[in-house]
Amino acid sequence: MSLWLGKEPLVLASQSKARQMLLAKAGIAFESDPADIDERAIQASSGRSAPGEIAGLLAREKAFSISNRRPTRYVIGADQTLALGSHILNKPEGRAQAADQLRALAGHRHELHAAIAVARDGKVLFEHVSIARMTMRPLRDAEIENYLNEAGDAVTSSVGAYQLEGLGVHLFERIEGDHFTILGLPLLPLFAFLRSEHLLGI
Repeated sequence: MSLWLGKEPLVLASQSKARQMLLAKAGIAFESDPADIDERAIQASSGRSAPGEIAGLLAREKAFSISNRRPTRYVIGADQTLALGSHILNKPEGRAQAADQLRALAGHRHELHAAIAVARDGKVLFEHVSIARMTMRPLRDAEIENYLNEAGDAVTSSVGAYQLEGLGVHLFERIEGDHFTILGLPLLPLFAFLRSEHLLGI
């Protein structure tokens, strides 16, 4: 049984398995329709450098992209940035870059900025950015190699080369923040908005 009260399913403008899992387990009827946008080009042309602003911008662009061609539907755009001090990391392009990111993050605290935007009929109705602070334990090169061997191709699917819901949990010594923020979809503020729109049964 779905708790979603909308006439048509919610649309998630993302191919993220973690985000899809969160909505499904929360009993929300949704369809996945990934937005095809050039994130790096949008980021570069925006002139913005603050990680929360970048995440918010990309979440809005994803929501707009799908909402403009699927009118009347509620569309969620989501994005997440990782900031190590003033440096922003993107998804690693291969194993070597994943290893470099892990070496940079090891022994330090970084921030995950998770943004959501809800659009309908080409207009953003709601947006929110949440922050989680993650402290990775010091890692020896042998530990990084073992992790990369076990995690395989999954390391290139997430910024920072880890998935906390999987093997990535072994890399951390402290986590401050919302579980849903870490997985890239802050559900509590999202659901509060959807309730205000009378779209949830609970």
